[in-house]
Amino acid sequence: MRVEPYLFFNGRCDEAIAFYRDALGATVTMLLRYKESPDAPPMPMPPGWADKVMHASLQIGETTVMASDGMSADGPRFDGFSLSVGPVGPDVARRMFDRLADGGKVQMPLGRTFFSPCFGMVVDRFGVGWMISGTEPVSE
Repeated sequence: MRVEPYLFFNGRCDEAIAFYRDALGATVTMLLRYKESPDAPPMPMPPGWADKVMHASLQIGETTVMASDGMSADGPRFDGFSLSVGPVGPDVARRMFDRLADGGKVQMPLGRTFFSPCFGMVVDRFGVGWMISGTEPVSE
C-alpha cells in the first residue's frame, strides 16, 4: 500500500505542473483534460474548463504526486500539511528551496538544525508547504 498526495489547484494545474518541473525536476507520467474524459464529469463544469486538468500524475524522485484543477468554489487550501523532500545533496537542496521560494514564502530558511545538517521550510506560490532536507550543510 502507498499513500500519495493529491493536490487540487482550482484552475492553475498547468501552471503548477510547469513550476514543479522546473523547481523539482518533476515528470508528467499521465495527464487527462476534462474534455478527454470518456464520461461526463460528475459535477457541472464552469465555462472554459474543458481544457483544464482533470487528473495528472507527476513523478518527483521516487514519489508520485497527483494533481487536478479540481472545481472548488473556495479555491485551493493546503493547510495542515507539508510535502517533505530529501535527503538530497546540499546543491540540490539549495536549488529546490530557492525555486520553491520564488513567488512563495520562506517559513524557515535553509540551514543547519539540531536534527539535520540542512533543513528548510517554504510555502510555494500555490500555497503548498515544502520541507527540504539536505545531507550536508549548504554554503550561504
